[in-house]
Amino acid sequence: MAARKSRPGTTSARPTTVAAYLGSLTPEKRAVIEEARALVRRHIPKGYAEFMNWGVINWGIPLDKFSDTHNGQPLCYVGLGAKKSYNSLYLMGVYDSSNGKYTAPFSQKLLADAFKKAGKRLDMGNCCLHFKQLDDLELTSVAKVIAMSTPKEYIAYYKRMRGLE
Repeated sequence: MAARKSRPGTTSARPTTVAAYLGSLTPEKRAVIEEARALVRRHIPKGYAEFMNWGVINWGIPLDKFSDTHNGQPLCYVGLGAKKSYNSLYLMGVYDSSNGKYTAPFSQKLLADAFKKAGKRLDMGNCCLHFKQLDDLELTSVAKVIAMSTPKEYIAYYKRMRGLE
């Protein structure tokens, strides 16, 4: 019997621990992700857990603390991942997927203004900032966004946005 060829686009299993994820990166990518991870860890409010999900590092609320999520996955507040040609910092805690807008108390304007003032290019997707090096980011405003909500506040926000209250 002939060996089966893998289908195009299939990938090996994703790392299940942060250490394994970091170990899977090239030395150059790992250095940038470790630097960004340190930034998140310095500014994220106490009470968020760090774990792997969706193939990236997440800080959020595990299912044993809050299980009423729309997709059955832990509630992600911040995510960090390396892509082929850039890195992404996911700011899920301030994104309303129902209308595609960043919400109060956060405003996309906060980041846009801070990046402009610093003379940096804001490369922002729906819920993430793209960057190659940490220096590409305006770190004061990014830190402010990361620090904005405690887990209790984030759960309350999530419940309001999902009509669970």
